[in-house]
Parts: sequence; C-alpha cells; structure tokens
Amino acid sequence: MLHIHEEAARCLLCADAPCSKVCEQGDPARAIRAIRFDNEALAGKWLHTCTDEELDAAEQACIHYDRPVRIRELASSLSRDNTEATVAATAPSLAITFCGIPCENPFFLASSAVCTNYEMVARAFEAGWAGVFYKTICMQNIREVSPRFDSVDGQQQGDFFGFRNMEQLSENPTEMDFDILHRLKQAYPTKVVIASIMGQTEEQWIELAEMAEQAGVDAVELNFSCPQMRLTGMGSDVGQNPELVACYTAYVKGAVKIPVIPKMTPNITQINKPAIGAYFAGADAISAINTIKSVTMGERAAVSGRKTISGYSGRAVKPIALRNILDMAQSHVLNGTHGRPIELSGIGGIETWRDALEFIQLGCRNVQVCTAVMQYGYRIIDDLTLGLQHYMQERGVAELDELVGEELPHFVTPTDLDRETIVFPHFNHEHCVGCGRCYTSCMDGGHQAINFDTASRQPRLIGRNCVGCHLCRLVCPTGAIGTTKRIRKHLRKEA
Repeated sequence: MLHIHEEAARCLLCADAPCSKVCEQGDPARAIRAIRFDNEALAGKWLHTCTDEELDAAEQACIHYDRPVRIRELASSLSRDNTEATVAATAPSLAITFCGIPCENPFFLASSAVCTNYEMVARAFEAGWAGVFYKTICMQNIREVSPRFDSVDGQQQGDFFGFRNMEQLSENPTEMDFDILHRLKQAYPTKVVIASIMGQTEEQWIELAEMAEQAGVDAVELNFSCPQMRLTGMGSDVGQNPELVACYTAYVKGAVKIPVIPKMTPNITQINKPAIGAYFAGADAISAINTIKSVTMGERAAVSGRKTISGYSGRAVKPIALRNILDMAQSHVLNGTHGRPIELSGIGGIETWRDALEFIQLGCRNVQVCTAVMQYGYRIIDDLTLGLQHYMQERGVAELDELVGEELPHFVTPTDLDRETIVFPHFNHEHCVGCGRCYTSCMDGGHQAINFDTASRQPRLIGRNCVGCHLCRLVCPTGAIGTTKRIRKHLRKEA
C-alpha cells in the first residue's frame, strides 16, 4: 500500500510546478505540498478534481531524480480518506493581538535573511504573512562571509534537519532600512511591521529606537542574541548578561512609546535571568529563541579553509526552543502571578502549523519563521494558516486566544510525575512486517524484554522484563506497536 507521506517526501516542491501546469482541473503540486506540511486532511480537494488523463500527464511531467512521484496513486489513496475534509467558509478566525497590536494571524517572518528589503517583505505580505520582524538594523559596517550557510541534511539532499547560519545583521545603510520600514507600513497599514535593532552603546540603542519610531513601525525588537557577532559588546554577549539586558531595555523604554520586545539568547543556562531583567526594565514582550551556538565540520562550513562557531536553527532546535518558552511561561514573575504578565513571541524550528500550535499552547501569541521559509519559500503560509484553522474547526475552537497557554497546566516537575503505574507496548501482528527493529533496539538499548522468532519473524513481549519505556514503539518503521491500558505496577502480569 502506498504510504502517502513517504511518497510526498520525494517531491522536489518545484517552482512553477510542471505537474500542475498540465492539470487544468486541479493542482497536484499544491496537494503534495499540503501532505508535506501536515495537511493531508485537506490535500484531496486539489487532486480529485483532476481527470485520470490529467493525473497521468502530471506524472509524466514530474521533475525527479529517480522516478516520478506516483500522483495517481496519491489521488486514489486520498479519495478513501479525506476528499470531504475542508476548511469551511465560516472557519475560525486566526486574528489575535500582540502587545495590543491587531494581527490577522500569528505568523511572522523572523528577523533574518528572509526579510532584508522592501520587495521581499511585500511579497510575504501579499502571500498572507501577518507581520515581519525586519532584519536587524545597526550602525556598524557589516561585512558578511561567503559561503555563510551549512546544513545537517535529513533523508535527502536539500532537506535541512538543522541549519547553520553565519550571517550577522543588515548590510544596508541604516537610513535605507528605516525608509524601507516606513514605506512598508504605508503600503500595508494592516500588516505588523517591527524593527529589530542592535546597538553597541547606550546612545546607539536609543538613537536606533527613536529612528524606528519615527519610521512609523508598530514595535521595536532588541536583538540581544545574535551568536556570531564579530564585535564585542553586541549580540549574545549582551543577552548572557542580565544587567546589560535590563539597562539597554530601560534606555529604549525611556526613549520611545511603541512596544519594546527584547530577543533572548538560548546560549545561556537560565533564560529567565535576562528575561526577568528585561521585564523589570519595562519590556512589553519577549522573543525567543535566537540560534544556538554550534559547529559543523563539512567543507561547506569553511570560509577560505577556516571554520568557526555559528548559529544553528531548523527542525532540530524546536524542542530546545519550546523548553525555553516553557521556562518563561512558568516563571511567576513573567507570567503575571504577582504582577503584569509579559507576552511571548516564539521562534525555533517552526515548519508546520502543528509546530506553531505547540508554541501557542505554551503561551506564545505569535510565532516567527525563518529556516522553513529559506527552504520552501513564503508559500508555506498557506499550509500554516489552513492547517491551524482546520485544527480549530475540528476542535470547535472559535478564537485563537483559547489555545494560548492551554498546555501549561499539564507540565509538572519530574518529582510530580506518576511513578506508580505502567503502560505496556502492544504488538499488532497484522501491521508488523517482521523487520525485528524492536527486538534489536530492546536487546541492545532497552531491557531485553522482546523475544523474536526468526521463523515466523514475529516479536513477543517478555512482560517480566518490560519497564514500559516504549523504545520499541519509537523505532518501529510501520507503526505496528501500540499501547495497552495503564495499570498499577503491583498488578502487572508476566506476558
């Protein structure tokens, strides 16, 4: 049987896709992109309007490196499961406020290479992005290196699992960038335009913030977190120092009336220390996280034969970003338990609507995206918004505000976890293909709780050895391992 996600993963996500150009009744490329970005429930509507002849022609037109994507089989597989799935005309609104600013949806471009000039941001706004944290503006002469990017690839070349970035700040003259922001706000008054700035002295922070306010932006982000600045006293050098974070935040708050949003570095043991410093200095919100200091060793990482430490982003950093957001959301100072709450803007490894949802459920009122746009383009906004709307519709959630922070009550300390019950794995032999991966992992990395009959090639649980770690479920390539009911440990029976 065709596995739709594996097949969709083979698609090259072509620009001006030839497969769709030969299909007048539908859009195969859009359907495959929906599957890739966690919207398989909506993908059918773009494929099943195509005739059989058009699907055949789409396969023949497919650009590929080994064989065409099996578009006709994808259409057949989707027809059984989700041709009726749609986002209704009365779909829930994604509107939300951030620092009192109305936002049409929670999706923003992160301050980075994806937003360095007027034309880029305008294209993103036209595509449906709600706002931009513009590439960080400074007063220094920025000279970038070449090459400046590297990646840790996923299953195929061009699929970034992790992304290494040596880029610093905007190379444009300061006045040019503020003119760009002014023109963007004039041309797109309903979009949210936020200036990201970085100074080296008190005077520079104040001057840049005042220039941002004069340009008419909605808010100013203070970049305390860039991990690869070549000048001391800038970037994460500041973000690791709670006193400097507090001082510079206070200077800017005293100089402008627009919201002030310090951006935190993850390159620190306790992110709450600088965040609380920013809070007491009057910050309106906090952005987190910036990239993580890292090393990649391949030749792609070299500049004239030399290498250095630089920032790491992409899917691999999302759990770290979520942990930092959780730390701040649980802080009694930052969450308003004893005073005003501070708002959060989440960054780090956001590629699908489900990634964004996880940040929102931990308390973020918007999310910023960078690496996924660098890989796939601004077009991913379609799947981000449609997927989140469909999720809300399925749950009966009317407003995005209802999701903000809803998962926080489920997080406790390790001391408070249930240690008196156990859940055993359950083997579905109809779905098991007999690869033995569960046996190998359990024998060498678990608790030797699986027997494997080499004749029948079927695993069997040894209940007296099983501790319910579920490593076997994680390594199973076919999803053939489920769970039993949770029981008290003293009631466990030997399998």
